[in-house]
Amino acid sequence: MEPGRRITDTAESKRTAGAPLTCCVMISAMPAAYIPIFIFLAIAIAFPVVTILAAKLIRPSAPFQVKLEAYECGIKAASDSRGRYTVRFYIIAILFVIFDVETIFLFPWAVKYRALGWFGVGEVTVFLAILIVGYIWAWKKGALEWV
Repeated sequence: MEPGRRITDTAESKRTAGAPLTCCVMISAMPAAYIPIFIFLAIAIAFPVVTILAAKLIRPSAPFQVKLEAYECGIKAASDSRGRYTVRFYIIAILFVIFDVETIFLFPWAVKYRALGWFGVGEVTVFLAILIVGYIWAWKKGALEWV
């Protein structure tokens, strides 16, 4: 290309000569590649909406007092079902999640055990030591006792 000439000048001269302009073809072809994704997205949004609306139109709707009562194994509800839980329940649940997530972090290590070598063993030892210290602390505080 000659000095002082721009790329657009070269592209324009090819265009006037009858050759297709490749840069414009690639730019216009890129959004066309997203059309299947947009179609899939539209179907994914429309399907549940249409299904819920169709179910609402088709189902019989005749609410009455017996239908609106809470069902507890065929027995009349003795009290309000929205009772309060103690804080201990939430502490146990959070501790379960914390120690359950431990296995998620151990899985990639187990998969790459041989590739990590002694460095991986050291990492997992530190990780498990921190978890064990946390477990012992929770046990000493009495957080693991249900009653």
